[in-house]
Amino acid sequence: MSVTRPYLTESDQYWSQIERLLKSHTLHGSESLSKLLRYLADHALRHPGMPLKEYQIATEVYARAPSFDPQYDSVIRVQAGRLRVKLAEYYASEGLGDRIVVELPKGTYVLAFHHRGENGEKLQAVRTHRVVPTTPSAPESHFSTWSLPVIVLSALLLLSLGTIGVLLSRNASTSGTTTGLPVVGASLRTLWKPFLSSNDQPWVIFSNGAFVGRPETGMRYMQPDKDSHAVILDHYTGVGEVLAVHELDRLFDALQQNIRVKRGSLFTLDEAENNNLIFVGSPAENLTLRDIPNTREFVFQRLTSGPRKGDLIISNVHPTSDEAKAFYATPGDETLAEDYAVIALVRGLNPSKWIMILAGTTTIGTQAAVEFVCRQSSVQELLLRLSMSNAGAPDPFEAVLRVKVTRGVPVETQLVALRGRTG
Repeated sequence: MSVTRPYLTESDQYWSQIERLLKSHTLHGSESLSKLLRYLADHALRHPGMPLKEYQIATEVYARAPSFDPQYDSVIRVQAGRLRVKLAEYYASEGLGDRIVVELPKGTYVLAFHHRGENGEKLQAVRTHRVVPTTPSAPESHFSTWSLPVIVLSALLLLSLGTIGVLLSRNASTSGTTTGLPVVGASLRTLWKPFLSSNDQPWVIFSNGAFVGRPETGMRYMQPDKDSHAVILDHYTGVGEVLAVHELDRLFDALQQNIRVKRGSLFTLDEAENNNLIFVGSPAENLTLRDIPNTREFVFQRLTSGPRKGDLIISNVHPTSDEAKAFYATPGDETLAEDYAVIALVRGLNPSKWIMILAGTTTIGTQAAVEFVCRQSSVQELLLRLSMSNAGAPDPFEAVLRVKVTRGVPVETQLVALRGRTG
């Protein structure tokens, strides 16, 4: 029989709650998030009220080099966002009856601790309380109070708008795990083996095209021969890219491998040479792809003449007798019903490194390409078509997917062309 110890300090109680979180199903297998939570808790309880910087977390928790620059490396913001989501998941499920709620408020890296009411069903508004420091000299800290619905809402907003919620619910219903992470079988591990290393975290580079104009007055793609670089807006990306990065994050979380995320306009060739890379989006918007090893058999091109002038297509360089010479999505002036996407695994600038290219002619095709390589059943089909076993690492390849789209969502994906490569 457990006995409540009324003489426990608030600090003791909070540490007990942190240990409960670390042992939960929600954080099981998330070593990087567990490490971050423990560090943030230690800081909050030892140095209440003292802010934390991304640089401090990056160098002390994730062993980043002293040259770490948070402007160019978003790993801490990404990890903090994931932790907020995990905390919300925990308190909405297995931690529903816990008396103490741990929160990582948005915009800060300082943990907050709150007490629940007696019924344990919702967070009761309570007086501002003090954290009892572990050393007498530490200053006191005061935390504001929040309700559980606000915590959950804040976390869900990090996942973007309602479309992401639809995707999450669909994936969770088929995952077969309590955490909603993908089921990772032998085929998935084989395909992604080149990117799984404790010493080398792959970069996920998502496309963000160069636009001219403003949302309130109208925007269009930049035309290099007409527009000045001074008026470029390069901080937009598509819905498909957002969902794709989220899907990759879930997969690599299940694979217990950290990833780093950066938008294409900030990526450099030096980084491209020394890292394994996953490109999300076509060379039309992910411009770094134009300067590194790329696809040879299925090449993105923009039509320069004809009724579909300006449209992006996938050119089939060496079509077989039963293949099309080019793959066209639904015309841009019609409701998108069909798209095409490329999946390719190629050697990097440094032959010891790998590049995965996941790109559609539209943002929805890009989303479908990423979903394809994150699911056990479709990857198994891909490896069978390539005559690859689950015993070793994959060889370079290129593939084309046909994607059926309904109301802006990819609903069916078919592998329509495939090439193996030897280098």
